[in-house]
Amino acid sequence: MATQKTLETNNSVAEFLNTVSDVQKREDCFALVELFTKIIGYEAKMWGTSIVGFGSYHYRYDSGHEGDSCIVGLSPRKQNITMYLMGGFHTNPQLLQQLGKYKTGKGCLYINSLDTVDINVLEQIIRDSARILLERVEQQKAK
Repeated sequence: MATQKTLETNNSVAEFLNTVSDVQKREDCFALVELFTKIIGYEAKMWGTSIVGFGSYHYRYDSGHEGDSCIVGLSPRKQNITMYLMGGFHTNPQLLQQLGKYKTGKGCLYINSLDTVDINVLEQIIRDSARILLERVEQQKAK
């Protein structure tokens, strides 16, 4: 079975974010760290070399693969800021319509800057994603 590559580390979140050369993106990431911390209630930790994660949970797939991951996370990428919202954000399409400028992937929400989104809507999306993920984890434990 494959070994999990992205694990929580003791590396400094601030040191990592200070390496982001784009000033606006760096400032947005620091603001998002504050927002995620407020919403999730966990301090930011580095996961691997490039993901800032909040909280953790244990997952187990039907295939038998299991590991640990952050409840929510973010990463400054070259083209955008990626937010990892594995609980989902498609459950409330009305919120997405109100968010502003964004793109999505399977479990990721991509924004170019905080100036292009509604922070209150983003906060609700992050909160909902974390809640849905943790409910799913609890249901899995109950099986």
